[in-house]
Amino acid sequence: MRGRVAVGAIAGALLVLSGCATAPALAPFTTDGCSLFPDRAAIGQADWCGCCVAHDLAYWRGGSAAARLESDRVFRECVRAASRSPALAGTMYGAVRAGGVPWLPSPFRWGYGWGYGRLYRTLSLEEDTQAASLQAAWMADAGSVPPVCRAPDVKTAPF
Repeated sequence: MRGRVAVGAIAGALLVLSGCATAPALAPFTTDGCSLFPDRAAIGQADWCGCCVAHDLAYWRGGSAAARLESDRVFRECVRAASRSPALAGTMYGAVRAGGVPWLPSPFRWGYGWGYGRLYRTLSLEEDTQAASLQAAWMADAGSVPPVCRAPDVKTAPF
């Protein structure tokens, strides 16, 4: 009988302590621009890298399935405006819808700032505050143009 009481007491203590746990830690924001896709047009001025970084911020943060869908729709419209190409915007939209699902163990999945396995879950107030703080810190460090979106230096040969 004493064994059952001890097991019950330990189980009760674990339940109480688990309620005191803090929110999981969100990793600092990282971005690779447009992941497996070019950040800008090879010819011309079209540059959609900023759309990808904004989209990465939403994916890093994660949240509900509805938040992901809205993020992908905003991304599609941003790429359409930046590229002036509905076909490109549609292609990139399809790619993020297929490849950004939270259950794929990829570095660009929905909610990639959290540990793998979070899936779709609305952020708690504490998690939302944590994400806002990390995003503000990244934006302060990145300046007006994130390093990944800075156009590569093009050197012209003297002729």
